Amino acid sequence: MSDLNNNEKYCYLDFTLPTDSKSVKNIKKGDVMLFGNSCLVIFYKSFTTSYSYTKIGHIENPADIETALGKKDIKVVLAENS
Repeated sequence: MSDLNNNEKYCYLDFTLPTDSKSVKNIKKGDVMLFGNSCLVIFYKSFTTSYSYTKIGHIENPADIETALGKKDIKVVLAENS
């Protein structure tokens, strides 16, 4: 995932997902969202926005997420919780 605006990591998927895009107004640190139908975004800072996203989930304890993700490109593996 690449860094954008010093507040999020994003990557374009090789496939599309169903969307229910809404104007969220406030992004919370730890939000996991879909921009459009194929751009996965993990936010590591809270801020206001005029963009619309499909909310996918939220990282439960995002306290140190900014430090963990850093400013460089990262590899993220998503796994189903069983």
